[in-house]
Amino acid sequence: MKTQHRYYFLFLIVLFASSCSSTRYLPEGELLYTGGKVKVIDTAVSRKERKSLQKELHGLLRPKPNSRILGLRPKLFFYNLAGEPKKEKGFRYWLRYKVGEPPVLFSQVDLDYNTRLLQNYSENRGYFKVRASADSTRRGKRATAEYEVQPGKQYHIKDVTFPTDSTTLGIAVAATQDKTLLKTGEGYDLDRIKAERIRIDARLKEQGYYYFGPDYLKVQVDSTVGSYETDLIVKVKEETPAAAKKVFTIGKIVIYPNYAIKGGNRHIKQLEKDSTAVEHYHDFTIIDKEKLFNPRIFDRTLYFKKGDLYNRTAHNLSLNRLVNLGTFKFVKNQFTVSDSLNTVLDAYYYLTPLKKKSIRVEVLGKTNSANYTGTELSINWSNRNTFRGAELFTVSLFGGLEVQMSGQNNGFDVYRVGSEASLIWPRFIAPFRLRSSSGFVPKTKATIGYEFQKREQLYALNSFKGSFGYLWKENIRKEHQLNITDIHYVSPNNVTNLYKEQIAVNPTLAKVIEKQLIFGPTYSYTYTNTMETAKKHTIYYKGTLDVAGTLAGLISGANVKKGDTTKVFGVAFSQFVKLENDFRHYLKLGPESQLASRIIVGAGYGYGNATELPYIKQFFIGGTNSIRAFRSRSIGPGDYFPATETSSFLPDQSGDVKLEINTEYRAKLFSIVKGAVFIDAGNIWLMHKNPEKPGAEFSKKFLDQMAVGTGVGLRFDLSFLLLRTDFAFPLRKPYLEENHRWVLNQINFGSGSWRKENLIFNLAIGYPF
Repeated sequence: MKTQHRYYFLFLIVLFASSCSSTRYLPEGELLYTGGKVKVIDTAVSRKERKSLQKELHGLLRPKPNSRILGLRPKLFFYNLAGEPKKEKGFRYWLRYKVGEPPVLFSQVDLDYNTRLLQNYSENRGYFKVRASADSTRRGKRATAEYEVQPGKQYHIKDVTFPTDSTTLGIAVAATQDKTLLKTGEGYDLDRIKAERIRIDARLKEQGYYYFGPDYLKVQVDSTVGSYETDLIVKVKEETPAAAKKVFTIGKIVIYPNYAIKGGNRHIKQLEKDSTAVEHYHDFTIIDKEKLFNPRIFDRTLYFKKGDLYNRTAHNLSLNRLVNLGTFKFVKNQFTVSDSLNTVLDAYYYLTPLKKKSIRVEVLGKTNSANYTGTELSINWSNRNTFRGAELFTVSLFGGLEVQMSGQNNGFDVYRVGSEASLIWPRFIAPFRLRSSSGFVPKTKATIGYEFQKREQLYALNSFKGSFGYLWKENIRKEHQLNITDIHYVSPNNVTNLYKEQIAVNPTLAKVIEKQLIFGPTYSYTYTNTMETAKKHTIYYKGTLDVAGTLAGLISGANVKKGDTTKVFGVAFSQFVKLENDFRHYLKLGPESQLASRIIVGAGYGYGNATELPYIKQFFIGGTNSIRAFRSRSIGPGDYFPATETSSFLPDQSGDVKLEINTEYRAKLFSIVKGAVFIDAGNIWLMHKNPEKPGAEFSKKFLDQMAVGTGVGLRFDLSFLLLRTDFAFPLRKPYLEENHRWVLNQINFGSGSWRKENLIFNLAIGYPF
């Protein structure tokens, strides 16, 4: 009890010191600005409307006061604590200007400016008769600003009128009315009117109006039509230039695929005079003396053809696809009015290629779900235009070492060496014609690779893989990957006596070193809008379907249950169906904080030539990117727990079914340091009963077999990498007896034995999800 009082007293001292330091170092005569308040006082506005308007207006106030956490101003505290450094480097400079922030003074607050800002914003929202005032309050060395806004009743839209004239442009503008943002009965909003002008311009750009712009439209407001009502009249400005009123088609299309940034125009003139540099292909004129690229790639990539009506979608898609070829360093486009006809645009594409061949050496830091952290050296050689069709051929050599950083480190370090070669064609290669209409170039990819992995003191594995398939994106959010065939062959060697002894105790370990042959199609679909950082809610979803050995099993009639096992090169091939879903949700709580959640649901079923999933395709749980309060592969399946010491020798539990749920609150603490509080839950199960693993099968009591853990962590965001540290401990252990699985009453951070058994430290690179 005395210790608790001591800590409480210490907390009060720190709280008081932090509070005092906020104003102690202020310049003479200055006050600390602690923020502003906005009060909407008009009774003509509903309560809900007042609260909404107050929130919007409060966000406009400038400057922002010093940031606060739990009533404290830690950044200001560190700024004052560091004092004035003698030089622009070192710890004190870093603490004062990187971690800390200077005090926001009341003398920096312009009450009149903020008052005008609140008044103008209210008027732009349709509160035309606005009165606003400002005052301030001083308490000691602190000051606040108070603003009162009396907006009056908001004006609403009574009617919206579009052009009725018979000009081509007027008819085109009027035709956009069906999707207008200006709705009868809604409140007047200047931002909505600006958005409407941009929307109309975008529609016109799809119809050939290349030189038109939002500024050539005006929306007149008539507020005399009724009580607190307005009519909006959409018009084309009289001063709109003639070119903006014309519809343009595409004329000649000229491509410079070897354009030099320096001296480009002079080089172009020289090439145009050289007849050997000019090549005509369909509607394109390609000017390149070195003939770097096959003209067919431009026919597949560009959406414009001669005589087409100009539209912005085709314009942007063409540029996106040129960039996504991955062959050009710079892509520049220009449209000019044709010399022969003033309603025709000539299109010019200036493309600066990357170096055809390159070599890259990378040293990587990496972690995996088994709590192994290590490094990898890779050497990559690339040819970006292998067959003159923008094909990317890559050969990589890699080697690495992984060491277990948490859990029971028994010296079973992992060494890896290998090589991989891949060839990517920027198109679909298929017996029949396939064409993608998105702004992303579809790709066909062939891969072959080999890896030798040695787990010190235990065994070694030789792994061969090969695949052929397609990658394509519908848009920036949706991506597909279909492998027509995906082959894996794993063969063990150098299995030690130590590992064989453990197999005799726990036969499950034998699955790790079984020969495995897997072949068949795989498909994955990914949807994400996490790149839209302004959104409050963003999601990520990836679904994966793996169908192995199905066709071969049907042809051969394999049925392992009847003893009819089919082998290829002396190895029984795997036959199974596996589906996995990974869904993530991100809730933005503030500029530097969010709530991230994830749910993983997966299941696999072996049939025909196999009774279960092959080891490398099974599900695992626990570890740095999963349930962090448990060591990787140390829980499940179900409530099964090995009765021997094998589990501590090398935890390696796997299953056919997986359910995992994670939630993590993330917030920036200061500078490069971010904090997190998390809770994880989940388990794995077997699809069928296994006499050697009682309680491992999936059943209706699966929720009672969930493992639960929680913890806190720090993330160090170094821009080029994010280093993550997590401390976690279990709340629920599924392998304990029923009604005794929750272990909250056993938590005791002061006990060394409890910490040794339950407190897990995870060191990782990157976020877990």
